[in-house]
Amino acid sequence: MTNPETRLINAPTNADARPYIDNWSPGDSSILLTKLDWIVRVAQTNSLWPMAFGLACCAIEMMASSAARFDQSRFGSEVFRASPRQADLMIVPGRLSWKMAPVIRELYEQMPHPKWVISMGACASCGGVFQTYSIVPGVDHIIPVDLYIPGCPPRPEALQDGLIKLQNKIRTGRAMNPKAEPSGRMDGK
Repeated sequence: MTNPETRLINAPTNADARPYIDNWSPGDSSILLTKLDWIVRVAQTNSLWPMAFGLACCAIEMMASSAARFDQSRFGSEVFRASPRQADLMIVPGRLSWKMAPVIRELYEQMPHPKWVISMGACASCGGVFQTYSIVPGVDHIIPVDLYIPGCPPRPEALQDGLIKLQNKIRTGRAMNPKAEPSGRMDGK
């Protein structure tokens, strides 16, 4: 008779391979957590809730990506949320001024974990083509960024491609940085 705490999992069909034996006890939850973590990541991958937030001309392209021609909902990013407490994805499209930086930071902090950030366009990624004292040289100085989408402004197809890349990062667990801190200061110095 076999030990009741040992069970056979996924016995192989060929005679040369050894069966996988799992020593399981009622208090051990490591097996369940591994599978549960994978299920949670798949669910997060296919249900991104972006926050409606626009700063400049890139916001027009972001809005176009949710129109019928591009149909962003096919990729699991269904509806733009108006509240940061209902969103898990912040898309920062366009230039970010130092005056607006504390607002972005506050909205980011109001989002529930896990949360992701996409920097959309040249202005959001590096401050734009013209250096000026009033524009943040990249949103990553204020909040941590998971994905950069280049362009001035990037096309809706580029945003959709970026969403697919972010979904792949979430699915593999590479986009999880809950304690990431941005580099830089909020005062622009």
